[in-house]
Amino acid sequence: MTVRPRSRLLQSAAAQQFVVALLLMVATVAVYYPVNRHQFVNYDDDAYVTSNLQVKYGLDRAGVKWAFTSYDANNWHPLTWLSHMLDCELFGLNPARHHESNLLLHALNAALLFWVLTRATGYTGRSFMVAALFALHPINVESVAWIAERKNMLSMLFFLLALGAYRRYVREPRLARYVIVGLLFALGLMSKPQIITFPFVLLLWDYWPLGRMFPAGSEPSSGTVVIPARSFSWLILEKLPLLLLAVASAVVTMEAQRENTVSYPLAVRVGNAVVSYAWYVAKTFWPSNLALLYPHPPGSPPALQVVAASLFLLEVTALVIVGRRRRCLLVGWLWFLGTLLPMVGLVQVGRQAMADRYAYLSFIGLFIMLCWGLAELSEQRHLSRTWLAAASLAALLGMVAVSHRQIGYWSNSITLWTRTLAVTSNNYEAENDLGVALMEGGKLNEALPHLRSAMAIAPLAPIPHLNLGRCEQRLGDLPQAIEQYQKVIGLTQGDIVNNVRFRHEAFKNMGVAYHDLGDTAHAYENVDEANALLRKYGHK
Repeated sequence: MTVRPRSRLLQSAAAQQFVVALLLMVATVAVYYPVNRHQFVNYDDDAYVTSNLQVKYGLDRAGVKWAFTSYDANNWHPLTWLSHMLDCELFGLNPARHHESNLLLHALNAALLFWVLTRATGYTGRSFMVAALFALHPINVESVAWIAERKNMLSMLFFLLALGAYRRYVREPRLARYVIVGLLFALGLMSKPQIITFPFVLLLWDYWPLGRMFPAGSEPSSGTVVIPARSFSWLILEKLPLLLLAVASAVVTMEAQRENTVSYPLAVRVGNAVVSYAWYVAKTFWPSNLALLYPHPPGSPPALQVVAASLFLLEVTALVIVGRRRRCLLVGWLWFLGTLLPMVGLVQVGRQAMADRYAYLSFIGLFIMLCWGLAELSEQRHLSRTWLAAASLAALLGMVAVSHRQIGYWSNSITLWTRTLAVTSNNYEAENDLGVALMEGGKLNEALPHLRSAMAIAPLAPIPHLNLGRCEQRLGDLPQAIEQYQKVIGLTQGDIVNNVRFRHEAFKNMGVAYHDLGDTAHAYENVDEANALLRKYGHK
């Protein structure tokens, strides 16, 4: 049978795209492969894997039930738990294999992003550049090199599959195809609710590149197939089932995060959000001083920063609206603003001002703006494709160099927190966790100054006092250790339920310290208090 010329061209294009996707995955693995020599870190890796009894013993019926019913780690993400359980079932607690699972997911996401963009827009080179920036940008090192952030990449996997399935649905709308989109979205939410803005992204996708908001023939889609147009009201109505899924996920997430929500005044949260948006844009072009934890300022950022950031955001927004003929710029900018909105701190969860991991989804919008914008500008000015390719290669090589260095900072807890302290200030959690890492490595005298610094920065936080007491106890200064444990008890007196673990360990350790001092009466008294907490509150 003779193959028609068009069919032959389509097959050739598909083969080329497959090779490009494969090369992209190989390059990603090559850059990130040093992570297989890294250890677990003492920030959430214990809660997610090494100290989690439900996870570390692998997959079983009880574990699966727990995964779907637990709010452990202040999240409801059963697929993430199952993913970690599967790793433990297959590899035990070998950190190399857990890291390789993260790396495989990231490489697969890069290939999927390339596939989704190519199929939707018809542009191979621009899609490749967006996917390459996503794969190699240093801002994404945190998501890949941190085992506990498996949830980030797993949710992105289902997000991209759902986005690809949506294009298939709009080409030929059928209920079964729509259900597949919804199922993939639900699986993504069950991995991490960061993709809650998916219905909003679909509306952007309808605008560009699918062109569903315009009459047929007036604004054809950028892809290879003309997609029928729909009215805006229809497009909104079409997203309602997905929006209901998003609302349900938001309710569950708020319930799970209730104990982790930090109350800052609204003005502080809004100011920090505006400044953070500007900082994220800056880190797109100059990804320096990246850190695991950026401490949230106790008050509002300086007024000048807030005003400058606000003017910058308003100016870019105005420019992309005025220049809406380049619809890719408007979609990219709104993608960035919209997908980052749930994580920018208007509802403050945790004590971070911003986080590199939040860029994993949102930066795709900025990469689309950058790659499509520069490509169209070069065409308008008749610049050589060779020049553009050389500039793109130079940018990617620069990203590789910075990412390689950033990956090295994640080799172990001591290296990670030392780097964090070098690029942040007033970071009590970094001081505390570096002290704990040094203490667990037997470097007690090196741990002391960091634990004392943590206590000085956050004197009302019980954790630094508890860890300082543990360190003093190991060094044999029992009276000083007891003093720190008593401070833990005093600081947690008003909220016993949420501080059971700290109080239990403080009473238990004081019992041992008094026993070693020969004070049997106080030893039994404190051990009894520790046991009473367990009887009353269990393992809360």
